[in-house]
Amino acid sequence: MTDEDHETARTARLALVGDRSPTVRSHTRIPLLLDALRERDGLDLDAYWIPSEEAAEGLAGFDGIWLLPGSPYRSEAGAVAAARTAREQGVPFLGTCGGFQHALLEYARDVCGLTDARHAENDPQALPGDALIVPLACSLLGHEGTVELAPGSLAERLLGAERTVERYHCSFGPDPRHLDTLRAHGLRFSGTDGEGAVRVAELPGHPFFLATLFQPELYGDGTRPHPVVRGFAAAAVRHAG
Repeated sequence: MTDEDHETARTARLALVGDRSPTVRSHTRIPLLLDALRERDGLDLDAYWIPSEEAAEGLAGFDGIWLLPGSPYRSEAGAVAAARTAREQGVPFLGTCGGFQHALLEYARDVCGLTDARHAENDPQALPGDALIVPLACSLLGHEGTVELAPGSLAERLLGAERTVERYHCSFGPDPRHLDTLRAHGLRFSGTDGEGAVRVAELPGHPFFLATLFQPELYGDGTRPHPVVRGFAAAAVRHAG
């Protein structure tokens, strides 16, 4: 942060939306990441865990909303509402793994008019044409993979490179048949794997709206936050200021 940033900074209230569990590795990393953001980056953060079933009504006044991994959530409606609140109110948003999936689900339903869009993990009986989020052909549980980032995208600016290697822990992703519809309504897919499968989405014109299928929480040993996490936290501080 610059001297001017420090002069105008305020404490940013972060909503960590997800059903907190000691068995979800990314959840156990969050306290380490918050400490590192405060100590290494000088970002003044006040974080609150919000269970998914409370997210539909309990996100007023936050400066950043992070929709965390750990799906299936106890409340799909709450997870979708968290993404909608951030998108509609201009609140910095980060969605990772399950957060990525539900951010796309919200966009498909509320922006693209695909009101029947479903998540196959939550609704295994969904018709093929209605399933926006489907099982991946090859599970990414515990895998690492290369992500190609679009030049000039928010993701590329945060990473400072057009290619990165990231960690995953997921088995679901977007059905390619629906992606052109989401693109046509303004969503940008700014990161793909080596075969072109979507791994990053962002919303141009929003102060900060980024969703990744990979889990930046698992980067390194937790003492140096991933640039995506740092960028989100800095955006929340700017929102607070």
